[in-house]
Amino acid sequence: MKKRKLGKYAIAATVGASLLFQQIQNVHAETTSQYSIPPKHELRAAWIASVVNIDWPSATGLSEMQQKSEFIKLLDDVEMMGMNSVVVQIKPTADAFYPSNYGPWSKYLTGTQGKDPGYDPLAFMVEEAHKRNIEFHAWFNPYRITMPRTAPGNATLEDLNTLAENHPARKHPDWVVPYGKQLYFDPGNPDARQFIIDGIMEVVKKYDIDAVHLDDYFYPYRIAGQEFPDQSSYEKYGKQKFDNIEDWRRDNVDQFVKVLHNSIKKEKSYVKFGISPFGVWRNIAKDPTGSNTTAGQTNYDDLFADTREWINKEYLDYITPQIYWNIGFEPAAYDILANWWTKEVKGKNIDLYIGQADYKINDNNAAWALPDELPKQIELNRTIPEIKGSMHFSIKDLNRNPLGIKDRLSQDLYRTKALIPSMPWLDNQAPKTPKFEKASRTKDGIQLTLNTHPNDHDVSYYVVYRFDGLHKDSIDDPRNILTTVRKSKNGKTTYLDTTANIDKDYTYEITAVDRLHNESKESNQIKVKASKK
Repeated sequence: MKKRKLGKYAIAATVGASLLFQQIQNVHAETTSQYSIPPKHELRAAWIASVVNIDWPSATGLSEMQQKSEFIKLLDDVEMMGMNSVVVQIKPTADAFYPSNYGPWSKYLTGTQGKDPGYDPLAFMVEEAHKRNIEFHAWFNPYRITMPRTAPGNATLEDLNTLAENHPARKHPDWVVPYGKQLYFDPGNPDARQFIIDGIMEVVKKYDIDAVHLDDYFYPYRIAGQEFPDQSSYEKYGKQKFDNIEDWRRDNVDQFVKVLHNSIKKEKSYVKFGISPFGVWRNIAKDPTGSNTTAGQTNYDDLFADTREWINKEYLDYITPQIYWNIGFEPAAYDILANWWTKEVKGKNIDLYIGQADYKINDNNAAWALPDELPKQIELNRTIPEIKGSMHFSIKDLNRNPLGIKDRLSQDLYRTKALIPSMPWLDNQAPKTPKFEKASRTKDGIQLTLNTHPNDHDVSYYVVYRFDGLHKDSIDDPRNILTTVRKSKNGKTTYLDTTANIDKDYTYEITAVDRLHNESKESNQIKVKASKK
């Protein structure tokens, strides 16, 4: 859960403003985003957090109909803002938003851990997202068992008794480590790691998800004056191979990421695997190849998450560092970190997205009180070819529309539709050129029949291009994208263009796109003349 932790970890000292920031400021002064064309290929995602009911469901104990209605509304919001992906938290505390053999039903559904909500929320969410051609990233928290206890004192193994009787942590207390006010699975226990991987693979096998997503919680953030109590695990599993416990911890996480990656690819090679780590790998004071930052905690030294190792070994398909600071912020500047991560992924088969701190907008901070802060960050991203898009934390904060950010996205930054960037290392074969069947005026708009071949398994969706007048324009210009339409599972794939003016001529054509977003050549054109007056 990203929002809670960021206020805890002090960032001190200063660094000079970067040349990159100065260049972006100059660019912004000359031409603002409202006059630029957004890119045609860009991931635009919103995180939807379920832990403590941050985003969805809005409260425990809602009826099935209320939960479904709320989620559909969130998808409508995502679509309206010009986004194309959601990252939904489906395993927040070693529990599940689906019937599972590896954990009880989540208490954030019904209010009682282990209580069946009466339907399969994950199946529903995936289906509804795909209806709108929105990519679904299934977000797992691998090691967290409980949120901070409300009782006085730190967590103990007795807290296991508060969990559902069938909770795996209760069945395997030897896998559990209390730390601070929470319980965690021990990342150093190989049986626990494999159990967590098997639980994720259960979802990969049973559901039509597009990606497996992990965030920044591996080993927990350090608590001042408290060491993570895994000395016995180190002596049992690691001391023979590793001279110090910290190298062993990093290897535990490396092995987890590697095995999970290989398991996903063996089962479904097209399911993407991505991680959203804390925004700083290492500070330059600890490592000359680290970022010019002074973060109080870092991935490598405190979370034992060696993100550089994962990039270099290509254990991931994408990485989304949470760069939750403003441009020019001296201890950890957005622009400096965007540039650092760009160099890390350059030449690697890994896409770089940026985690955007929408929750900070107008939040008692001078920089974030400026309405242009987050738009400038997105503009900066677009000047760097290696940055392929953004993930926004979180949908609730976007819907609050602080300083008009929701409007800014829908009307400016994301005003044109964007296709998700392809990943040629997974698949570089585009579908065959589709045959555009028909377009004709009706009383409700222009009815398009895109294709009548539902058994074309290479096709996931169609892109509909519309050009004003009886002539063709470029499909490289995203302003010409009318919509994307998911391929029908049976029968014809159709679309009704209700935005067409009755007194205007149009030219339409389509392309076919596979689930990894390789786009075919454009189809035949169909011209539709204005209705006679």
